[in-house]
Amino acid sequence: MNDEHAVETRPADPPPAPPRPQPPAPRPRRRGPGPVTLLVMPALLTVSAVAGFLILTGGFPSALTPGDSSGQPAADGVDETYGPWLRKAADACTVVTPSFLAAQIDQLSGWRNDGATTSDEQGIAAFTGAEWRKWGKDDDGNGTSSPRDQADAIMALGRQDCSLAGKVTDLRTDGAVSGDLVDLTLAAYAVGTDAVTEAGRVPADAQTYLTEVKALFTRYEEFDREDFSGGGQANAILAPPVTTLTITSPYGSRKHPLTGVTKLHTGVDFGAPQGAQVSAARDGRVVFAAMTKAYGNRVVVDHGGIDGKRLETTYSHLSAIEVTAGQTVTTGTPLGRVGSTGLSTGPHLHFEVIYDGSYTDPQPWLALNGGR
Repeated sequence: MNDEHAVETRPADPPPAPPRPQPPAPRPRRRGPGPVTLLVMPALLTVSAVAGFLILTGGFPSALTPGDSSGQPAADGVDETYGPWLRKAADACTVVTPSFLAAQIDQLSGWRNDGATTSDEQGIAAFTGAEWRKWGKDDDGNGTSSPRDQADAIMALGRQDCSLAGKVTDLRTDGAVSGDLVDLTLAAYAVGTDAVTEAGRVPADAQTYLTEVKALFTRYEEFDREDFSGGGQANAILAPPVTTLTITSPYGSRKHPLTGVTKLHTGVDFGAPQGAQVSAARDGRVVFAAMTKAYGNRVVVDHGGIDGKRLETTYSHLSAIEVTAGQTVTTGTPLGRVGSTGLSTGPHLHFEVIYDGSYTDPQPWLALNGGR
């Protein structure tokens, strides 16, 4: 059964803008260098860089202030001042991460500001004129909104991706598509949400783009580090969402009792009487609380980063919802009441654990709590 959490866009009035990133040195697609190039080019590049720096600044700085680029790459030759902008852009929704955005930019342009596949595409994120009019803003406050302004481009790509993530989230919540949200978002970027909807999953013609971008994720993991909290899975112990944990249908492949379709049962069903209290399994923030077609009244709680990976729990088929999206909750906070809304044969709680964007068996997470 497919279902989903909603992607929440944070309100306006963001915190003070991070330092404006410095344009990286051009990074052309590499071809095999000859021996003369290996020996001569480093020296020429060093001399040129030093000469250019002295001309522009009038000398060497006495010290680097926080936020200034040290000249050392943060990841694969990308200036470290991109990090705050990547994190700020990714903070607009739960699906997109800094490494997600960085990998996209790498695939689109190789971080070259003139890297475009057509004459109408500009900047590191290869925005067309029409796309820029829709997504572009003067995010770094320098008085100009331009796809060739690296900070503006990163923020605009984050807005575009989060919008796509919201659309595929709704599609998966409604049962119109299936698959990992990251994959569906990248596919929507590559071929459009209509193509994703028609295929009901990642379309075949989006697979190449998907493979190329995801292959670059690990190259930029360094940018994700400041965005995570938590101390590993040992601290990710979940409290029981209902008083008794009587499992009526476990996690795993099964034939749905109403639709007759055999597919992954993405959580566990706990048998409980109508109206029984359903509580938050861990501290977090409610990111979705509304009616859905398949899972009826549904609540999704984002628990933040655990061991560098995002943890979420979901609570479905509720007879009543007692929280609202955006609300902060603690372990044991009432979320709603057991019910049988949506595609359900009787009162129960369908409980899911989503770890690093994928459904996982909730029982081990709850079993850890049993000995405490």
